[in-house]
Amino acid sequence: MNYLQLQQQYKEESLFGRYIALKHIEPILSQYSVEVIGFSVLNKPIYQLECGTGAIKILMWSQMHGNESTTTKALFDFLNFLHSETPESQQLLRTFRFCILPMLNPDGAALYTRENANKVDLNRDAQNLSQPESQILRAVFNRFQPHYCYNLHDQRTIFGLEHSEHNVKPATVSFLAPAYNEAREINEVRLKAISVIVAMNKALQALIPGQVGRFDDSFNLNCVGDTFQHFNVPTILFEAGHFPKDYEREETRKYIFTALVAGIQYLRENDVVNNKTEDYLNIPQNKVVFYDFVYKNVKINYDDNEKIINFAAQYKEVLQQDKVTFEAKIAQVGGLENFSGHITVDAERQVYTDGEYDFPNIERNADFCLGKNIKIVNGLVKT
Repeated sequence: MNYLQLQQQYKEESLFGRYIALKHIEPILSQYSVEVIGFSVLNKPIYQLECGTGAIKILMWSQMHGNESTTTKALFDFLNFLHSETPESQQLLRTFRFCILPMLNPDGAALYTRENANKVDLNRDAQNLSQPESQILRAVFNRFQPHYCYNLHDQRTIFGLEHSEHNVKPATVSFLAPAYNEAREINEVRLKAISVIVAMNKALQALIPGQVGRFDDSFNLNCVGDTFQHFNVPTILFEAGHFPKDYEREETRKYIFTALVAGIQYLRENDVVNNKTEDYLNIPQNKVVFYDFVYKNVKINYDDNEKIINFAAQYKEVLQQDKVTFEAKIAQVGGLENFSGHITVDAERQVYTDGEYDFPNIERNADFCLGKNIKIVNGLVKT
């Protein structure tokens, strides 16, 4: 199956970029039979969509964190495919029953924040269930009684996969079969999640070799995935990460769609009983190894002494007039031996100046000059 061609064919064109709020998805949802299953802190509706008549039940939810929208876009691409009335889609609908919550945290989505309107991280509220959104997800879980859960997220650009000292790639997609106990043991339930992840990784390696990671499996029962795995339901965490130069996450969106289709095809075609633990553990673990920008061999004058330093800048995502803008801020000076830049600039010992200081200061805008010929504006070399 040509996953990328399939995604292009069924891509939901009305959704683009990083800022995806309720007002963007409601016109699309009006095409489907949906149900309002509750309301957020600020009384925004939380929608549920069910489709399929099969015996295997899969619960999916996205934008539990409001500023993590890539999987929401991919989910609507997947929905378009499911409703395409092709032999492939009809086969899936006969095999599976899907319950989808495309935006669990509409308040956070509107504000482009991780937390909900009460400033609570819903993915740390699985035990207290203090928030209406958390209570809604648990009620759906209890009612639907899924055989599998898909917990859909984004991760920051800082994550990469270190394959060797000189070959660091971004973690474009990462997965996790969450632990179900403190010992992080692997039981039959967790094995099922592992098997699906291995199948998705196999499909992705053909498209983005060396850019698929395994998220840290430290056990925290306050996290929804750990709780559902503890409840003996195989749960898979998806993390949509960075693809080179793809800050709008339109490329990454393709690979999340690929993972969704490939994993579900695997479940349709296989009795998930084989132990794939070794293949799963061979997926490299995520590491914090990136900044958006690294500037090397920069000369500074500090305390009347000339020094050659390296420093880094990182984008901050800022919501302005319904669009996310990227503002580069100086993030670290020195100590970058274990870090790479998505963009690296070699100053070749040119002198740093920014009109006010002769050395980079943390949290200042990444607007400066390197010598007379290199001008940096918002992190990038201005040509």
